[in-house]
Amino acid sequence: MAYNPKQIIEQGKAVLGIEFGSTRIKAVLIDPEFKPIAQGSHTWENQLVNGLWSYSVESIWFGLQDCYQNLRAQVLEKYECEIENLASIGISAMMHGYMPFDKHGDILAPFRTWRCTNTGKAAAELSSLFNFNIPLRWSISHLYQAILDDEPHVKDIDYLTTLAGFIHWQLTGKKVLGVGDASGMIPVDPATKSYNAEMVAKFDKLIAPKGYPWKLLDILPQSLDAGQDAGCLTEAGARKLDITGHLKPGAQICPPEGDAGTGMVATNAVRPRTGNVSAGTSSFSMIVLEKDLKKPHDVIDIVTTPDGSPVAMVHCNNCTSDLNAWVNLFKEYEEIMGMKVDMARIFTNLFNHALKGSKDCGGIMSFNYVSGEPVTGFADGRPLFVRSAQDKFNLANFMRAIISGAIGVLKIGNDILFKEEKIKVDRITGHGGLFTTPGVGQRILGAALNSPISCMETAGEGGPWGMAILAAYRINGGGQNLADYLDEKVFAGNTGTSVAPDPEDVEGFNAYIENYKACLPIEAAAVAHKK
Repeated sequence: MAYNPKQIIEQGKAVLGIEFGSTRIKAVLIDPEFKPIAQGSHTWENQLVNGLWSYSVESIWFGLQDCYQNLRAQVLEKYECEIENLASIGISAMMHGYMPFDKHGDILAPFRTWRCTNTGKAAAELSSLFNFNIPLRWSISHLYQAILDDEPHVKDIDYLTTLAGFIHWQLTGKKVLGVGDASGMIPVDPATKSYNAEMVAKFDKLIAPKGYPWKLLDILPQSLDAGQDAGCLTEAGARKLDITGHLKPGAQICPPEGDAGTGMVATNAVRPRTGNVSAGTSSFSMIVLEKDLKKPHDVIDIVTTPDGSPVAMVHCNNCTSDLNAWVNLFKEYEEIMGMKVDMARIFTNLFNHALKGSKDCGGIMSFNYVSGEPVTGFADGRPLFVRSAQDKFNLANFMRAIISGAIGVLKIGNDILFKEEKIKVDRITGHGGLFTTPGVGQRILGAALNSPISCMETAGEGGPWGMAILAAYRINGGGQNLADYLDEKVFAGNTGTSVAPDPEDVEGFNAYIENYKACLPIEAAAVAHKK
């Protein structure tokens, strides 16, 4: 049935999903048929604080409030009504990182994001201790690195959480986390869907000589499955979210999740043998496993779906930031030529032109390393464009190289899954900014992974919508498992538009990636001589 958006909002039946991405905070309001009825956003940037990537607490709150006001303004304009009650709310954010708080609720160190690569020693030691790959960006890596560095704040930690967990705590008073995001703090046991007890015990024993007044489980949020009770919006929380005072407390708030979890939901990829690729500021692929991997791999993380199923994740710190910087040059060109600037048209035309380029990009290389890239072993990065005098340097090859470079590292990680581990997948769905221009990102990613790639209509804005679906599942799940709920109620058989890989594209991308790997020493030299 068709719902009247104004009535849905006035009756308090709308559901809100909010996601803190790396460059934008986005909000989506949906109706009972999961259709977006209003959206809001806020643009922000991380800052380099003492060599570590961070966002201030002040910028977090200003961004959330501005994003919500942007949503509220759209509702006022389109439907001439106020948002006073919501049925449910979900909070999502970029995964992992480090937010430690003292017993008074004050943050003890600036928020350290997934982008920080200072945790190499800690991650290596914990990976050996646990016999499990512990990535640089995971919360346990940040915590142990702070211990190794004898940072004085560690003894005062009363609570350690992620960005999504922090916002949820402030809105509800509950110190909880969705199991998917929790699995990026310290590994989760799929059987208990809580933190791995053996690893927790090993960590507590490892740091016992330090004499801290806490044990690990004392300071971590409780891990919750999708659909479980994670609290309600409090009066104080409502005021933090809506500074105008119109929003009333009482909305159910589902377990907070990471952006990987919302991507899985937004692409209907929570069932074994399904997967998705998120390609925005960073990129990551998520393949839901039907069996354990044969062994740990340094570049493959094992996390979980929002309902606790194991997932093989390849996470790349860099994706579209360098691509966007190059496209902005074309924007500047149009401005100095006195032309009317339309960024959507610029992106569309350049992306489509890339498909006219040589399958191997004419020999041109692009390294999009705005920051370090752990998959290829770089603790620091420098964006780099490389060509020889003999390469076929034209606009089509240039754009194809820039787009291919955005997903080159992702291919290197996934080759381990598909070629070494022989993982099988029935469907991979793409979402994120790389897929906004129809067909282009799909085709090039399909060549990289040698797999059909599907895209939904929500490909460009999937995260907050996925979080809104989890919020709706909290109040309407009715005991149905998440995979069935998505199949039967949300997507109802819709698998999006699929693009099969072209064999010549696959061959061309394979040639590109071999050249890419051969040129990694050039990137290393650039990093070594970075100003």
